[in-house]
Amino acid sequence: MANLLKMAIVETILTLRRRGWSQRRIARELDLNRETVARHLRQAQSATSTPADSAADQPKPASAPLGSGAPPAEPKPASAPLGSGTTPVEPKPASAPLGSGPAAAGAPDPNPPTTGALSRRPSDAEPWRAVIRAKLELGLSAQRIFQDLRADHGCTVSYYSVRRFVRRLQPRAAELPFRRLECQPGEEAQVDFGTGAPIVTPDGTRRRTHVFRMVLSYSRKAYSEVVYRQTADEFLRCLENGFRHFGGAPRTLVPDNLKAAVTQPDWFDPEIHPKLRAFAAHYGVAILPTRPATPRHKGKVESGVGYVKDNALKGHVFTSLDEENQHLWTWEANVADKRIHGTIRQQVGQLFEAVERAALQPLPVERFPCFHEGQRSVHRDGHVEVARAYYSVPPEYLGRRVWVRWDGRLVRVFNDRLEQIAVHVQHEPGRFSTQTPHIAAEKISASERGAAWLLTQIGHLGVHAVGWAEAVIRLRGLEGMRVLQGLRSLARRHAAAALDQACAVAHSHGEYRLRTIRALLARSVAPQAPLPFLDEHPLIRSLADYEQLVHDSCQKER
Repeated sequence: MANLLKMAIVETILTLRRRGWSQRRIARELDLNRETVARHLRQAQSATSTPADSAADQPKPASAPLGSGAPPAEPKPASAPLGSGTTPVEPKPASAPLGSGPAAAGAPDPNPPTTGALSRRPSDAEPWRAVIRAKLELGLSAQRIFQDLRADHGCTVSYYSVRRFVRRLQPRAAELPFRRLECQPGEEAQVDFGTGAPIVTPDGTRRRTHVFRMVLSYSRKAYSEVVYRQTADEFLRCLENGFRHFGGAPRTLVPDNLKAAVTQPDWFDPEIHPKLRAFAAHYGVAILPTRPATPRHKGKVESGVGYVKDNALKGHVFTSLDEENQHLWTWEANVADKRIHGTIRQQVGQLFEAVERAALQPLPVERFPCFHEGQRSVHRDGHVEVARAYYSVPPEYLGRRVWVRWDGRLVRVFNDRLEQIAVHVQHEPGRFSTQTPHIAAEKISASERGAAWLLTQIGHLGVHAVGWAEAVIRLRGLEGMRVLQGLRSLARRHAAAALDQACAVAHSHGEYRLRTIRALLARSVAPQAPLPFLDEHPLIRSLADYEQLVHDSCQKER
């Protein structure tokens, strides 16, 4: 139905037109559609035509919008305003209809119409055509050309007139048609999410849902499932259910850049979610996300999601997620699979069973292992926290971020390239799991290394040092381990020969304290020489005298 304007607005349109305003400017100032303005101007012009003009079937001067190419209509005299019928109107040149003019005769039009109008009003920037063309050749923008015209040439034309004239002068780039790519059977599947039907529980709670849909690009066979959230776990579960529904896996999967699939969008080198990457490796599928903000790269599933929303779910309300999914699966089998697809002109289900099912990759025996995953920071003690328990990693990852996966049995730790760096048995909360290779060599104490390792290290000092150390371990047990550590520390300040000599002296005197070794190193005392054993001495009686003394004592007692 045509727009009906008040008489005051119509009179305003006619007045502004008489003042030389363009239709575009009138429409902009009065906040009207340009077609509405043009229609009222044509009606006013028709009212001023004489019967003779009508009999001669003279064409009326159409009010061409800006951007048309016909010459302007001659201005009307001020004594014959629009809408008056007292003064006859001079015949105006007919507006050239479509198909006439140089283009119709075979000559190319240098300025083809851009608005589709029958005629074109000369632009207000036409007097500066040469200047504008020269500046365009310099690569200047329309805004810069407008500024230069005002500053250097005193031009009072509006910026929008300059911009439209610039667009008219610039050659149009030839548009190429989109190339349609079709796939071989089993080659590709496209996936996407859409808005599902709401779920209203018996207590009145209304929950929003998301419908997952996967479409095989060759046969258009599809799988749909409704979920509450678009998490990575839900996304993988839907993918796996779709593969099981098809009875095989495609070679390529084309998702968009949803966060559950792509952590960093990039057309050339996207960052795939680590869990999705492991899922793809398990099923032998390549992940090829679309270009960001380019939905036509997965047009088959885009139209498929709209088909589900408009045909299967529109107007429905469900009471549970299971009820909506059962409805979807029944609809897929009875409606979607039996339709004749508008592009391939075949029944979807029959084409899938006859051709594409056999072309899919066979599924592995086991499902994709369900695990939890997350990033962790390596603490100062060289451990990461997983489910409130703590697990060691190699010391070179101290302070770095690592990926952790756990499934209730094992905890696997990966670096940023998803290379496994540690595996632990999962423990209950509060426990520590520390593997010996993950402890820096500088942080392993001598007591942990054992007495044999200590004796090996002391063996570098000399034979006497080893003998003294063995005696310390034999006499003092575990306490002697600390003494041997102190002996090793003395090797940092004293020569090995001096330490070996001190150990020899202490061992000869039966001294097995570390303070004795320190004192000997400070005084450099010679070792104790053994005293010769004397059979006879003036101060010592002979054994015969002692024998007689014992005999006499026994006789007296009798």
